[in-house]
Amino acid sequence: MANLQLIKFSDLSTEVEEYYLDKSKLIAGNPLQRLWNHYTDPSGKFFSGIWQSEVGKWAINYTEEEFCHMLEGVSIVTNEDGVAVTLRAGDSFVIPRGFKGSWEVIEASKKEYAIYEQ
Repeated sequence: MANLQLIKFSDLSTEVEEYYLDKSKLIAGNPLQRLWNHYTDPSGKFFSGIWQSEVGKWAINYTEEEFCHMLEGVSIVTNEDGVAVTLRAGDSFVIPRGFKGSWEVIEASKKEYAIYEQ
């Protein structure tokens, strides 16, 4: 494992990917989302970076494990049983594989993420 290097997000000049969600997932609004994927491992199963979204609400169905750290804004994640959690800048959390529900951005939000897709 020679020549491994630390990957520091602030030192990278990753190009932004801008997109809108598939209309079948939308519940409210049509938020523009931005993604700066700073790292993908050689297997393509682990990746990390920064995600940002405008105000809106959409259905989520996680096939991956995701660790998040909110940098800006306010979002509400609600599971399929209706249990809602409000997330604000400074909050760290994990969304496990199999989680279903909705993600609602109340104030434009930005998060750091680390995802493992099995």
